[in-house]
Amino acid sequence: MSTVDEVKMKYPGANAWQIGDSPDLANALAKLVIKGIKTASCGSFASFQAEESPPRIGSYHIILDGQGTPVCVIRMISLRLVRFCDVTEAFARKEGEGDLSLAYWRKEHQRFFTREGFFSEDMELVAEEFVVVEILSSGK
Repeated sequence: MSTVDEVKMKYPGANAWQIGDSPDLANALAKLVIKGIKTASCGSFASFQAEESPPRIGSYHIILDGQGTPVCVIRMISLRLVRFCDVTEAFARKEGEGDLSLAYWRKEHQRFFTREGFFSEDMELVAEEFVVVEILSSGK
């Protein structure tokens, strides 16, 4: 099992983060990334702007499970700005969650953004697509 610092030595400049807003969700989503089911994610544009070192195309990122353990390294291959209401069925499928439908995606992401503190049908999101470049652990 690798530590974040060990992985950062191999991928200098890589940020380490969990996907989701709870340990259970981070574990579930990390497993989907490792299995190649989840190849996309998104966040609010406001959160993206507030990041000290936001993702960029070609950047490497260490995905952590809910306990903060590195499980894989991804590389960003696409970043684009899209409104919540304009997210497509194809992007929802790439997010890899639930039944892979746009309806499921909208319901769950509305909940997520509401918990984060702001939701609007026309809010701007940063839609990220990535590839797994190294699996470090099978996840929790």
